[in-house]
Amino acid sequence: MSVPETGPRWVDYDYAVVRVVPSVARSAFVNVGVVVHARQARFLRVVCHETPHVLDGLGMLPPALLDGSLRAYASVCDGTGVIGRYPPSERFHWLTAPRSAAVQCSRVHSGRTTDPEATLMALFEMLVRV
Repeated sequence: MSVPETGPRWVDYDYAVVRVVPSVARSAFVNVGVVVHARQARFLRVVCHETPHVLDGLGMLPPALLDGSLRAYASVCDGTGVIGRYPPSERFHWLTAPRSAAVQCSRVHSGRTTDPEATLMALFEMLVRV
């Protein structure tokens, strides 16, 4: 006899902060988004500022290049393009792998949630919109 589930279903998740690095050599960055992966919930999603206005004064990256890079990042997360053919867990690892590029990620952090979508938005508010 199985015991019926009561209450919300908890799932583990991993997340990383998406950063724009205007000058890789200087190692300065601005948080522009968050990517969350909850394998048990089959959830992989990223939320980014469409145009990070905090970078306007830095003048180190052409806005069109930055917008294109962030769109490409989001398309991998959404499962489009060549890399989009891989399962969500492999795409998450590809998205968060260390790289020397204008769009990078923080270290990966973990947590537990009953609502990955709400957690994604809460992390975005806390870590990006501060």
